Amino acid sequence: ENDNTRTMDIFLSIVAFLCCLVGIIGCIVPVLPGPVLSYAGLFCAYLCSYSTLTPATMWLWAGLTAAVTAVDYFLPGYMAMLFGGTRAGMIGATVGLIAGLLMGGLLGILLGPFMGAVLGELMHDRAEVGRAFVVGIGSFLSFLVGTGIKLVASIGMLTFVIADTWPALRTWFSTVF
Repeated sequence: ENDNTRTMDIFLSIVAFLCCLVGIIGCIVPVLPGPVLSYAGLFCAYLCSYSTLTPATMWLWAGLTAAVTAVDYFLPGYMAMLFGGTRAGMIGATVGLIAGLLMGGLLGILLGPFMGAVLGELMHDRAEVGRAFVVGIGSFLSFLVGTGIKLVASIGMLTFVIADTWPALRTWFSTVF
């Protein structure tokens, strides 16, 4: 194994870990595509000369990444509809998510969609306060379920990256240090 290959493997391994870690953060922070970033990390690990990941494994994770991303995209609308929400509630939940992210960190991310959905529903029909809160709860549950499935997928990909890169990184650390 020449030095260029070894240097590239180290670089790809580091990028794989970083992509997976940022991907996990992206499961919670809505502006980052968490599972897609985690898959990019898995792909970087796959490109290493020592990788034991198979093409079948990569296709399986690509399919899971696409499925999780699609479910996360359609879940809020489905949950809003399931809980009796209107278009105003869905728009409110989206605006609330963005506002919560910008204003309040993790608490804002958790409460923003709920508050936005409630306010959106109340703007649509002020007389239906109870229904507005039910729709807000549905929006919050949608966020939790979507975040949960993204986290499971992203942590799964990180596990594969660790399992695939650890033997080579352990050897590299023992020779350098």
